[in-house]
Amino acid sequence: MAELLRTNRLLVRDWTTADAEAALKLFGHETLQRWAPEFAGLSGISDAAVMQDVLQRWAVEQRDMSPGTGRWALVALDGGALVGAISLLPMPVPEADVEIECQLAPEYWGRGYITEAAWALAHWAFEHSLVELFALVPPDNARAAATARRIGMEWVGESDKYHGQSLQVFRLRPDDLASAVRNTPG
Repeated sequence: MAELLRTNRLLVRDWTTADAEAALKLFGHETLQRWAPEFAGLSGISDAAVMQDVLQRWAVEQRDMSPGTGRWALVALDGGALVGAISLLPMPVPEADVEIECQLAPEYWGRGYITEAAWALAHWAFEHSLVELFALVPPDNARAAATARRIGMEWVGESDKYHGQSLQVFRLRPDDLASAVRNTPG
C-alpha cells in the first residue's frame, strides 16, 4: 500500500482490498449515508465482497487519473484504525475542475481529523500542479461547510449543475490556503 502523506495524527494512503470490512463500515454507516451522494457510487453496497470490488475498481482507476487526483484512506497513526476517506476527483462540469471530498466515521467527529487531512491534501495538490480545488456541500451539511471554511475555502455560491442537486460551492486557491488560519490540533 502506497503512502501519500502523513500529518501529525493521520496517514493518507492508497486503499487496499484488505480495507473492505472497515470501508464497508465507514461508507455504510447510516449517518454518512445521509450525506453520501449517489454519484459517489457507494449507495447500495451491501457486503464486504461488493466493497472489495469497489476498492479494486478504485485501484485500477487510480492508475489512469491525472496527477494530483485520486482516492485515499485516512488511517489514525495512533492505533492504525481506518477513520475516514479523502479524495481529489475531477468534477463532471467542467472536467478540469477538481473536487475535494471527505468522509469521517462518526465516532471520530469533533477531533479535527478532516480539517487536518484536507489542509494537508490541499497543500499536496497545489504542489502537484493543481491551481484550485472545489468542495460541493449539501445546503444542510453545516459540518462540511464549516470544514471547508476552516481550511480557507471561499463560498462562491450555490449550483444545481453538479450531480443534479442544489449544492453549495466552495473554492480554494493556493493563496487562500496560505492565508487560512490553521485551526487543527497537533
